[in-house]
Amino acid sequence: MKLHRLSAVSVALFALMLVVAPLRAAEKPSLPYLGAAAPDAVALLAPPPVLGSAEAAADLEEAYQVYLARTPAERARAQDEVKHTVFHFAPAIGPWLVPGKFPKTEAMFKELERETKAVTSVAKKHWQRIRPYHLDPARFTDPVEHEERTDYSYPSGHSTRATLYALVLTELFPAQREAILAKGRESGWLRVQGGVHFPTDIYAGRVLGQELARDFLHSEAFQRDLAAVRAELAAH
Repeated sequence: MKLHRLSAVSVALFALMLVVAPLRAAEKPSLPYLGAAAPDAVALLAPPPVLGSAEAAADLEEAYQVYLARTPAERARAQDEVKHTVFHFAPAIGPWLVPGKFPKTEAMFKELERETKAVTSVAKKHWQRIRPYHLDPARFTDPVEHEERTDYSYPSGHSTRATLYALVLTELFPAQREAILAKGRESGWLRVQGGVHFPTDIYAGRVLGQELARDFLHSEAFQRDLAAVRAELAAH
């Protein structure tokens, strides 16, 4: 009799698992480019400095000194890049790179942004690092944005995407490689100047961005779209 009851419970649990598993799968974002090759950012990156440690204090102090030394022009650029897009690379590529002219290019980079955010979001929620202006509001009085406390800091999504975009753009514009890579680095560093990230957030984003670039460039679906974008840009 006990065995019969146990068997009934097991069957019920198994049936529940069959229902729950598809639901969990449905909750996961679709990643047409990365698919199962999406990197595990938590496994890839070293953890951020531990809150309360000497290392964390040094990171905060460096963030403040960079924020304090920013020029009005640097603050303006950081403000302008709060909503960062591929078109912020126009100074390195050409003034003709503007929104509205290249639909395939815009669509591909929008998809890169969406899939990259899916990867960085997991790491941000795992480490839950508080941003400088939440941690030390008495000194970081004028950040370029002010998100909720649960909008976590590590790794920097902007730095990740800027690094990724730069590496993809060098595939399209190899002659401008150095200028493009420099712009990608600047876009990440503007987040420290803007008072919204620690330096270590930016460095982690660069590492993750490089890994994502490798993964995207190995994707057949991405390579097909990249070829279409190359043709679109060549015809400008």
